[in-house]
Amino acid sequence: MGHVFRSDVQELAVQSLRRYLDAEVEPVYNREYRDRFVPKDVLGAIMQRLAGFGLVSGVVADERLGGLGLDWLTAVMLFEEVATTSIDLSVPVAINSFGASLLDKIAPEHLRERYLPGLLRGETFVSIAVSEPGAGSNVMEIRTRARRDGDDYIISGEKTWISNGGYSDFLICTCRTSDEPRGGLTHFLIDRKEHPYEVSEISKVAFNSQSTAQIFLSDVRVPAANILGEEGKGLSNTLSLFERSRVYVAAQAVGIARRALEETLRYTTERRQHGKVIAGHQLVAATIAEMATNLDAARLLTHRAADMVSADIPAEKEASMAKYFASETAVTATRQAVQMHGGNGVTREFLVEKLARDALLVPIYEGTTQIQQLIIARALTGVAAFS
Repeated sequence: MGHVFRSDVQELAVQSLRRYLDAEVEPVYNREYRDRFVPKDVLGAIMQRLAGFGLVSGVVADERLGGLGLDWLTAVMLFEEVATTSIDLSVPVAINSFGASLLDKIAPEHLRERYLPGLLRGETFVSIAVSEPGAGSNVMEIRTRARRDGDDYIISGEKTWISNGGYSDFLICTCRTSDEPRGGLTHFLIDRKEHPYEVSEISKVAFNSQSTAQIFLSDVRVPAANILGEEGKGLSNTLSLFERSRVYVAAQAVGIARRALEETLRYTTERRQHGKVIAGHQLVAATIAEMATNLDAARLLTHRAADMVSADIPAEKEASMAKYFASETAVTATRQAVQMHGGNGVTREFLVEKLARDALLVPIYEGTTQIQQLIIARALTGVAAFS
């Protein structure tokens, strides 16, 4: 279950990955470490295995450094499999993928050659630090400051809700290098050993098997040679990243909704009430049909956006539609899954209670549902609700 249309090559890749996830990852994330932080060495071993299936390396075209150059639709299909097994594992996969993509596209050669191969092999971890306590969806409100000092920049500020923060070996940090709202943002690569930054984990209702952190930068001295892209071009690079990352978040939501449906099908075809399995009761059957239909609709929106990215067609509206609909589908599907499990649905014995908590977070990050609605409306009307 879980595919729409796949080529023979895509089917082989997905099924091979599925077998590995079921055999090796399912016991780790959904039994041994369910709702508990996965240590970096345990995650690292899994990431190195995933690299062989095209996770992270698939989004990079440079074969010389280890990239596979998969099309985005195939990469999203593989990513959905990871998210279906564990949303917690899908987070570091996504962040490392987008960090690798940024390095591939905008890093100078010396940084690309030094940092990209380790990411592609699953040996190192990156964080992408955009959000701040006072700056979320509106990137132009970023206040973390990078001040020029000879051949270096001195960086000070606070970043929050940073995925991979505790795991990170280096940070791609969006900083303000001038006061110009649109032209004053720049990306810097900050090596954690060479230019230490402080990391503090954030306690959350879900996503507890991975790292979400605050990062504190206090007069961190970084060489000017560590700028990614051109100085002052950070806004356009970040907005382009959001368009693509929202496709991955939509695939995460599809994975959660798919797992909720799979758990519901298993339970309702085994559990008996009133002389028959509960899947045979009309209201249960109707709920299952609704879950499956919304899941397929969410996947189709996600695949459309991924296809557009592969074809290098602007997909801001379509990525927002996919993220918006898939996220809300995940929330509804997991609530329905809990309901179909009855009292068992709120016990820790059954996975659906965790899925319901996981789903609550997906409409929030990478732009809330409300932000996605504003982006879609702006694309349709030409009238911006925010600047």
